[in-house]
Amino acid sequence: MARRRLLTREALARHLDPSVDEREITRHFTLGPDDLDLIVTRRGDASRLGFAMVMLYMRWPGRVLEERETPPAPILAFVARQLDLSPGIWQHYARRDETRRSHLAALMRRHGYKVFDRTVFQDLTLFAMPIAQNVTQPSRLTVILIDEMRRRKILLPSVTVIEALVRRARQQADQLVQDVLSADLTPDICSRLDGILERRSDRSASWLSWLRNPPLSPASRNVLRLLERLDHVRALKLDAARAATIPRMAFDRLNDEAARITPQHLAELPAGRRHAILVAGGIRLEEILTDAALTMMDKLLGSMMRRAENRTRDKAIVTVRSLQAQLRLLTASCRHLIEARARGIDSLSAITAIDWPRLDEAIGKAETLTAPETVDRTAELIDRHRSIRPAIGPFLNAFQFRGGRAMQGLLEAVWLIGDLYRTGKRRLPETCPTRFIPASWRAFVRQDGMLVRPAYELCVLIQLRNRLRAGDVWVTESRQYRAFDSYLLPEATFAAMRARGPLPLAINGTAEAFLSQRRATLGAALMQVSDLAQQGKLPQVRLDGSGLVISPLKAITPPVVEDLRRAAYDRLPRVKITDLLLEVDSWTGFTDCFTHRRSSRVADDKNALLTVILADGINLGLTRMSDTCQGATLRQLAHLHDWHISETGYTEALSRLIEAHRTVPLAALWGDGTSSSSDGQQFHAGGRGAGISDINARNGSEPGVSFYTHVSDQYDPFATRVIAATAGEAPYVLDGLLYHATGLSIEEHYTDTGGASDHVFGLMPFFGYRFAPRLRDLKERKLHLLPGQLPGDLLGGMTGDPISADHVAAHWDDVLRLTTSIRSGTVTASAMLRKLASYPRQNGLAVALREIGRVERSIFMLDWMQDLDLRRRTQAGLNKGEARNALARALFFNQLGELRDRRFENQSYRASGLNLLVAAIILWNTRYLQSAIQSLGIPDDLARHIAPLGWEHISLTGDYRWNVEEQPETGKLRPLRMPASLLAA
Repeated sequence: MARRRLLTREALARHLDPSVDEREITRHFTLGPDDLDLIVTRRGDASRLGFAMVMLYMRWPGRVLEERETPPAPILAFVARQLDLSPGIWQHYARRDETRRSHLAALMRRHGYKVFDRTVFQDLTLFAMPIAQNVTQPSRLTVILIDEMRRRKILLPSVTVIEALVRRARQQADQLVQDVLSADLTPDICSRLDGILERRSDRSASWLSWLRNPPLSPASRNVLRLLERLDHVRALKLDAARAATIPRMAFDRLNDEAARITPQHLAELPAGRRHAILVAGGIRLEEILTDAALTMMDKLLGSMMRRAENRTRDKAIVTVRSLQAQLRLLTASCRHLIEARARGIDSLSAITAIDWPRLDEAIGKAETLTAPETVDRTAELIDRHRSIRPAIGPFLNAFQFRGGRAMQGLLEAVWLIGDLYRTGKRRLPETCPTRFIPASWRAFVRQDGMLVRPAYELCVLIQLRNRLRAGDVWVTESRQYRAFDSYLLPEATFAAMRARGPLPLAINGTAEAFLSQRRATLGAALMQVSDLAQQGKLPQVRLDGSGLVISPLKAITPPVVEDLRRAAYDRLPRVKITDLLLEVDSWTGFTDCFTHRRSSRVADDKNALLTVILADGINLGLTRMSDTCQGATLRQLAHLHDWHISETGYTEALSRLIEAHRTVPLAALWGDGTSSSSDGQQFHAGGRGAGISDINARNGSEPGVSFYTHVSDQYDPFATRVIAATAGEAPYVLDGLLYHATGLSIEEHYTDTGGASDHVFGLMPFFGYRFAPRLRDLKERKLHLLPGQLPGDLLGGMTGDPISADHVAAHWDDVLRLTTSIRSGTVTASAMLRKLASYPRQNGLAVALREIGRVERSIFMLDWMQDLDLRRRTQAGLNKGEARNALARALFFNQLGELRDRRFENQSYRASGLNLLVAAIILWNTRYLQSAIQSLGIPDDLARHIAPLGWEHISLTGDYRWNVEEQPETGKLRPLRMPASLLAA
């Protein structure tokens, strides 16, 4: 069987053939004085021109000018002009290959060039081997090798030889990684590793499959099942330090393979490779199961607290009704006494008329109903202790919780409770630490001078949950629950970066300089708003003694636009979604981004790959897709999904679509790509996915998740991610802005109220973004001024606590270290914002960032009051995001629009597939809308209101067939539809 090619001559053409771009020709083919002196020593015009071309080709692109090869005409003409020769004489030089070879030999001796031989092959293999451990794409490794050969003055060999060099370097890199990772494994460990490939005695599945598929629904019994799997992985006795002995990317690549390859296939691999894959998979499995157990306990406690809250609310309603009856009797008795006193009747005689048995009974009931534990969430939570009790001991004993000095009391309590379960003791010792217990829990934890174990255990678990979230307590084996400081750049690294030059931030100065500049900006905005308010000139805003009133924005879209939009879309060809994807792929080649996870090769069957992407995007799933798509089997689609679909592939493919879209002239009418908006879109969870999803009361009582998406002013959805339905949106705003892979350069970003927080306001200026959220109830929010600033009479009622400038200055270095860590990719913005928001008592860094955010929000609020265009831009940006969400909802129609995947990875693929599909439709619509708008003669000022988000002309249902032969010719579009009246005529 022929070996599959890693590289082709066409793929390397831009590296082996010189560019005919004018600037590139000037750069690489200009002759210097020494060159001219050498060339004139040749006899004959043809010889001089040929000698010059051979010499220039040796320099760039760094290869031999082959026999009978003619350089591109622009290059030949450029060189000939420098020699005062005619390009046509090249034909005479090309006839004698002996002359070319003698020139080549002379030039190699003179300039020190070498041919590619076996020694060079071995040297370059050694050079490329460590690089190949981190660079997975053969094309990227090839470029590195070509550059190195040029640097060493080694003439480039043929594509076949370069491919052999790349292949050898990759093979030896893989072998080295395997040898290092599996080095010194004892026979006992190797036997245990091989053992997890065997079938479980009580099940048909293997131990490895059992480990890979842990339960995900939060429940006490599932915590125990997770811990059972964790114990099984720990029994392999794998040293996590092995992961640090190889490059991180190489480890991740092996682990990725371990997560996908079947146990049967693993068992057939050579022992060294098999054990290396299992070691990587085992180390990562321990991290995954650790995080899964900690997260499940977090969710389980959250679910218990939510149920307790609901039960408390229901009981409160019943209690109020019961109290009303008792209050009526008490009121009647008191009223009797008051009337007796008013009439001058003796109180004692009036008292005898009261129904004392009933009154005594009513007071007893009222005392019972008003007791603190009767209607209290904490009491309800304690009553549910028995549901979580079986998991408490195994959970606390499964991990080594660590923390700072302030956490020692809590950690001691964790150890004591774990010891009770280990030893079977029932009573808590009187010396249990209690300083960490919140005031709201103390009445329940200690009663009659004794510690109540259920209350104490739940209090410890909830405090442990909060401290893990904040990073004050951590678990060494975890990736998600690490020490707060470990997320940031090491202090020494940050200090070196700061000393070497400007940090990669938009703000680099001192705290004093920053606060001085913001003081001036805030003071000018205060004065401007006050003056305009006194003159009644704030646009569509009234600010007076009665408060702030901002009028709703009026529509500015011309009424005729709707008719023009309908006319333009009526011209668009009707198209099946499969044909649309084929056509977009022919324009962009986005399917080439989904390379094999191990070999980095593109998929052989592009149609099957598109089928898998479509299954993600329309929420159909592989099983049902295989039934509706002829020629595609479930096994084939599953293999492609496992080995070709990845978040990296989706990200690169999305980037290609967006870059292609930005080149369409119509896109420039919608914006210049410098502003964007973001918003979450709720999708309900169904089937097996419902058990692991959260409930957000704002979106109903159904569990679900949210797809949080960023959309540019040109309608490009350039980032998306899955977040929990209960998660706040604000932490994820910066992720999409900082980590997208497109060429967009965002300057201004819009969100609704859910995407705004003081911490987000505080981070935005450090990355050069202007944050413009649409804040609900703006008049209820406070302005925060710097010390010494006065708000004036009209704004005095909106002023809150002053900014603590001293606190900002004291923690300025910490803020810079945090923002530099986020910018450099050491940690994501969302991870740090979630940590900072988890502190019950705000720490110094969190408070400093909040104070900076308050300054930025105060400036923004003043700008919002006086800048009508800012309000309109924000509204327009958010409208584009909402319109995109409507298209996404229409596409995600299968399975009732519910997300039924249990694994977060698969949920992410659904979100990315949907977003890619939306981007493909936007690109297709834009190209055809431009043609339709031109044919209709719609002017630009009206065309800018026609969005590329229509889908009525796209067939989304039916059998999914890939009609490759029926696609338009290269460079051409499908014919537009003509109005029915014209066709009838």
